Amino acid sequence: RQLKSTEALGQLRLIMTTAVAPAPPNAASVSLWEDVPEAPPDPILGVAYAFRADPAPVKLNLGVGAYRTEEGKPYILPVVARVHRELLDANEDHEYLPIEGYAPFTKASAKLILGANSSALAEDRVITVQSLSGTGSLRVAFEFIRRYYRNAAGDSPNVYVPNPTWSNHRNIVPDAGLGASKSYAYYDSASGGVDMRSIVRDLSGANDGDVVIFHGCAHNPTGADLSMEQWGDLLQLCVKKRLLPLFDNAYQGFASGDLAKDGASVRLFADAGLDVLITQSYAKNMGLYGERVGALSVVMSKASPKASSAVLSQLKQIIRAMYSNPPALGAKIAAKILNDPYLFAEWERELVKMSQRIYNMRVALRDALVENGTAGNWDHIVSQIGMFSFTGLSAQHVQHMREKYHIYMTSNGRISLAGLNPSNVKYLADAIKDATSAYPMGKL
Repeated sequence: RQLKSTEALGQLRLIMTTAVAPAPPNAASVSLWEDVPEAPPDPILGVAYAFRADPAPVKLNLGVGAYRTEEGKPYILPVVARVHRELLDANEDHEYLPIEGYAPFTKASAKLILGANSSALAEDRVITVQSLSGTGSLRVAFEFIRRYYRNAAGDSPNVYVPNPTWSNHRNIVPDAGLGASKSYAYYDSASGGVDMRSIVRDLSGANDGDVVIFHGCAHNPTGADLSMEQWGDLLQLCVKKRLLPLFDNAYQGFASGDLAKDGASVRLFADAGLDVLITQSYAKNMGLYGERVGALSVVMSKASPKASSAVLSQLKQIIRAMYSNPPALGAKIAAKILNDPYLFAEWERELVKMSQRIYNMRVALRDALVENGTAGNWDHIVSQIGMFSFTGLSAQHVQHMREKYHIYMTSNGRISLAGLNPSNVKYLADAIKDATSAYPMGKL
């Protein structure tokens, strides 16, 4: 009887081990993700990928949105490098920062953009959190808007962005659940400057209480900035229409070399007593690209301890679910520079140096185009400001220059002046002449 039981048990085990196990739910003949559509390449980062893949010995990358030396190398600001070493030598820990970020950094960031004499700061109307550079700050801002802001009709607001604008604005707004952004005309292609009449026309047509993105300075991609008089006119329009301005600031100090001048538009609105949202990035002006150092400030029209506490609590809730807390190293580097008068002064000198090199490349390119007889007026290259120039070249010109000269830029004709140096300016100017001769600009 015991033998029979043993044999039965063995047969049962054999059946169990040879039985076909049920297929896991994703073990189909094709991948579970087979129907996921291919996303288009990023219009800016895709340029860098294409440039790196090009085996040509002579090529030029004018798509990169990062400062470069005259040798085309990444530039580490000496003051940033020194502070970084000091932090390492001090054996700084790697503990988590609070959800809202590093307090010495957030306080200094608000002061930097709003000014030491800011009425908003003096009246305790500002809530600032650290975020992941410009993109992360914008994403948190729009999530906050989606959850807690409505326009005058009580509806979810439209978000107006300039046309053209930094391409990621149009990604971030719908990703936050606010629907596709709307455009307001910004650029006057005839003059290479701002089309103020069209800006006023389009924003006057917005619903009362809608949201509008402004570039604080060094408009990307055009490099065409508003005058302070024009900013004053837009301030009055925002008051009349009860628009909520969101200032995106990626180039304070880098545009003109003057931190106060580059922050003047934001300060005008904040000191006027409007509700304003402000995003900041330290990628360009401190070269902290990969450290993802940024800030988001909510400036309230009226001081309210209750509202300030509630706003901060909800921003922390958003951040906690999105990325928990921000990275520490870059914020600590920036905080030391912002809070030490001597380091700050050294940084200001670096900003002047970088902005001057960019301006010199503007002049050199314009002069090279004049010298080689390229058709058209290229003075707008010099009148624009910041890292980029909106050349006026078409997608056809861009493709021609990529295929024949291995020169890479975004298809809208935006070039990064940081990619130029005295040794390659003539090469670019001659390529532009050839492209515009092959495809005359007036016929496109």
